[in-house]
Amino acid sequence: MKSITAFFSFLLVVLGAGVAMAADGAADNAFTQGSFIALAAGLGLGIAAFGGALAQGRTAAAALEGIARNPGASDKIFTPMILGLALIESLVIYALVIAFVFSGSFGKG
Repeated sequence: MKSITAFFSFLLVVLGAGVAMAADGAADNAFTQGSFIALAAGLGLGIAAFGGALAQGRTAAAALEGIARNPGASDKIFTPMILGLALIESLVIYALVIAFVFSGSFGKG
């Protein structure tokens, strides 16, 4: 519990220092807003990729365990496993698209 509190305290200090120390908020508002949007997009994509990787690992482990217990059911397990993996990966791709939209670089050449 102490390490979680310390981690979030560190994040608060690091992310809040720029806002707390700003002399004039109107002078660099566009830069600050853009940098926080980029930070949010990066963190969101990282969290989505981490969650997707965990879910894909658990899906593959469960499918392989089921196939190991009953090798005759491998055809019935394989197709739903591939479908589940595709749906998990699509959520990570949606997070990537949302990160591009937030950062404003989607559609710019």
